[in-house]
Amino acid sequence: MYSEKNSIHAGENVNIAYECLARHAKTPLAQKVAMVFVDDKLAHKDFTYAELDDLSARFAQSFKMRGLIPGDRVLLRLPNTYVFPAAFFGAIRGGFIPVPTSPMLTGPEFAYLCENSGAAALVTDTRLFQPLAGEEFLRSLKAIYAAGEDATIAIDEELKTIPPAADIHPTRGADPAYLVYTSGTTGYPKGVLHSQQALLGRLPAATNWFDFKPDSDDRIMHSGKFNWTYVLGTAMMDPLYHGKTVVVYEGENSPERWVQLIAAHRCNIFIGVPTIFRQILQKTQVDKASLPHLKHAMCAGEHLTDEVLAGWMTRFGFPIYEGLGMSECSYYISQRPGDKIKPNSAGKIQPGHRAHLLDENLQPVKPGEEGMLCIHRSDPGLFLEYWRSEEANARQFKDGWFLTGDYARADEEGYLFFLGRRDEIIKSFGYRVSPFEIERVYRDHAAIDDVVAFAEILGPEKTLIALCVQLKAGHTFEGDALLAWGKERMASYKLPKKIYQLEKFPRSANGKVLRSQIPRALGVV
Repeated sequence: MYSEKNSIHAGENVNIAYECLARHAKTPLAQKVAMVFVDDKLAHKDFTYAELDDLSARFAQSFKMRGLIPGDRVLLRLPNTYVFPAAFFGAIRGGFIPVPTSPMLTGPEFAYLCENSGAAALVTDTRLFQPLAGEEFLRSLKAIYAAGEDATIAIDEELKTIPPAADIHPTRGADPAYLVYTSGTTGYPKGVLHSQQALLGRLPAATNWFDFKPDSDDRIMHSGKFNWTYVLGTAMMDPLYHGKTVVVYEGENSPERWVQLIAAHRCNIFIGVPTIFRQILQKTQVDKASLPHLKHAMCAGEHLTDEVLAGWMTRFGFPIYEGLGMSECSYYISQRPGDKIKPNSAGKIQPGHRAHLLDENLQPVKPGEEGMLCIHRSDPGLFLEYWRSEEANARQFKDGWFLTGDYARADEEGYLFFLGRRDEIIKSFGYRVSPFEIERVYRDHAAIDDVVAFAEILGPEKTLIALCVQLKAGHTFEGDALLAWGKERMASYKLPKKIYQLEKFPRSANGKVLRSQIPRALGVV
């Protein structure tokens, strides 16, 4: 049975579901609203800490009764509804491992995650389940939960009738908690397994990125989806651990809609990607007077430009605080409230994290010198391992350090200035996409001989995913047809926005494509 005697700070008995929900349900916070779910018609439903805790306990009991055993993986393919936190925390409460996935993934992409994770159950809804119904890969699952779909477990009915689990599975800090997937350089997503003490690694963000005060009645709104690790932390685990209220929206979005939601629900913290803030500045006239409750803003996912930062300061009188992290270690670098913000810097490494700029010999570099950001194994926020990938673990870990692949310089005050990654991940409109995932799909096209995906930079705030193809003999280039072909096989955020053709790719002496020369050969740099 889970012991409540040990503090989370000891890193011994730690269960994320207990820390974020169950412990609050035994205090006056039990009747405080934990999460508000708003639909596209602006109707909303409030859930208290006690209600969410009860729902998570019912999910935990249901998983057990359906034959799952501790350690089994539970796939989550869900929109931003109450089912997501209930199932996520319910899985962790029962000793199972939730696996958040993007609702935008196609059937084949989702099938890969199902098979690679070895999932035992799926929690989804009718709209997202219908395209998958009858697929062969689903037959290995012990249970499929959906909203009223035939041959599945109806979620609402299940949660009404099944009793809540009495106990919380005993977990320690180093035990697995949840599994997320990130773009990988092999063309297949990599599983990133996090421990229960990942919550410990998030604690420095409370005052070094958020501006949480012990007695403040904060109301947080995030513009993203729960399956993204950025949102999973800042819009769920972090605020719930600290007893805050989160406003969650599912529906068509626009700058006007975010402004409307912030005002209607009196949110004092707004979180998103820089693109959202730029759109609000460009397409609305909102300012401090029209959103008097808004006091704090945070962004991540792509670089925050000086133009957007200055525009926001002019309108609201406070900055947007930028943060940086990765699937393997969420937002361990950030601008700290109260500190000055330096142009082109993502801030400083947060206190409590063991991250350093190191040279090729894993020795610290001096201020002003280039180094790779490396995170020590002892950092509680660092993931446990890449799921079922000995090769990736061997490549990324060396002498107790995780090699992020991010290169940067730091000044005398500790501000970091990023030079970029060397794995060629494309960052476009807040998403991080591996070019190899796109290329892997397009290589199946009968007309394509070779293909390279790359980032086409149209301006300081606009980067598009572009594709260059080399066709087989006898085929004619049809860009629109290639775009339509990819749309059937990839999530929309991975789709190229432009497709180019070269008769022959530039190659090295040994035949390797010189990827960096492709944009120059096309004249798009």
